[in-house]
Amino acid sequence: MKQEALIEHYCLKAEFLEVRTIKEMQNKVNRRIFLKTIGAAGLGSVLAGCKGKEEKQPDTVEAEAPERAQEPEYLQVPRRKLGKTGVEVPCLSLGTNRLVDSQVLLRAALRWGVNYWDTAHSYTGGNSELTIGKLLSRNPEVRKKLFIVSKASSARTVADVENRLQTSLKRTNTEYIDLYYGVHGLSDAAQLTDELREWAESAKKRKLIRFFGFSTHKNIDQNLVAAAKLGWIDVIMTAYNFRLMQDSKIQAAIETCYKAGVGLIAMKTVALDTRERRRVEKGEEIETEEDKKLLRHFLEQGRAVEQAKIKFVLEDERISSACVGMSNIANLTSNVAAALDKTKLTRADREALAEYAQATCSGYCAGCAYICDSGLPDAPYISDIMRYLMYYNSYGRHDEARELFAQIPGNIRNKLLDMDYTLAEARCPQRLPIRELITEAVSVLT
Repeated sequence: MKQEALIEHYCLKAEFLEVRTIKEMQNKVNRRIFLKTIGAAGLGSVLAGCKGKEEKQPDTVEAEAPERAQEPEYLQVPRRKLGKTGVEVPCLSLGTNRLVDSQVLLRAALRWGVNYWDTAHSYTGGNSELTIGKLLSRNPEVRKKLFIVSKASSARTVADVENRLQTSLKRTNTEYIDLYYGVHGLSDAAQLTDELREWAESAKKRKLIRFFGFSTHKNIDQNLVAAAKLGWIDVIMTAYNFRLMQDSKIQAAIETCYKAGVGLIAMKTVALDTRERRRVEKGEEIETEEDKKLLRHFLEQGRAVEQAKIKFVLEDERISSACVGMSNIANLTSNVAAALDKTKLTRADREALAEYAQATCSGYCAGCAYICDSGLPDAPYISDIMRYLMYYNSYGRHDEARELFAQIPGNIRNKLLDMDYTLAEARCPQRLPIRELITEAVSVLT
């Protein structure tokens, strides 16, 4: 098919009144917003870059050079300062939590300037880091173009952090990690001990890492404020999205970190609730009026909801980058389009997202664990379990979710189905059906 015909095909107006499933809507709108943003030249580049099956692609970046010289130049994702580190990073970063040996995806990300690659010791059983290492083993000169980030998954001691870092260095085939999160999923600022600070300083002196930080999606506001006061945390990766942005405490905490010069990376930017996750996975019909209203609001503009959600985060200039999990070229190009799109969200757009967040809050855990913990003092793992369920349902990280669930003390796991969740549900500001979610978690994670 000629390029002109392809362009016409991708530009066809979607008939939103006939859209019945989320997947159908996504396919139509993602194509339109992508083409609208990057233009015909960009489409030609993508089509050329995606020809053939992945196993037929060249193994090295150098081998692609002659072909690239004839392709239109790729637009580059805008860059922002990463706190007071002195480094600039792309406003869209590549989350590799589902990455398994996709060299094509890594090379495509580099072409768009998405050179911030976020991985972790635990991602895909180590295959995420190994995939990055495979590219660098064949293209060692590419290392200087990358900003590699990894995490000390499930580390309980400083010795664990050191061991995981050494493993990550070997897997990624590099001598240093640009940014290392010594705590992967900080739940309590007390975990940021003097011993950990001394280790971070040592790792920097040994030139094993350039910057140090942590990730968090539990008790976010408390953790951010505490870290800003410490003075030795360079970067924080925090859950931050159109739902959490409605929380005044989280907004104040973000401001505190920003003023302190702490770099901020947003994750969980799409913030699917429990109902959305199940429908996206199964392609089920859109049932609620809230869903239909939001989808139609953005569909009439030729914009996908997911891209609007990412833009909502990126329009907060305190955020250095939005880290989005991407496992294929379609995900990458769609998200790149959102990052390149210079059209600002309107007041009506923001109000639509805020209204939707309020209407569907009962399906999304905001990570304010100290609240549900107060209603379940004998089981301080409830928000963690709901997060593991999200890993299982949303990201297909089944093995990791089960492994994390198995780390919860057996005496607590064994009584989860017999506990009274009434008080925790009454205190939950999101009105989550906690018993229902825990019951589902026990069913799929054991």
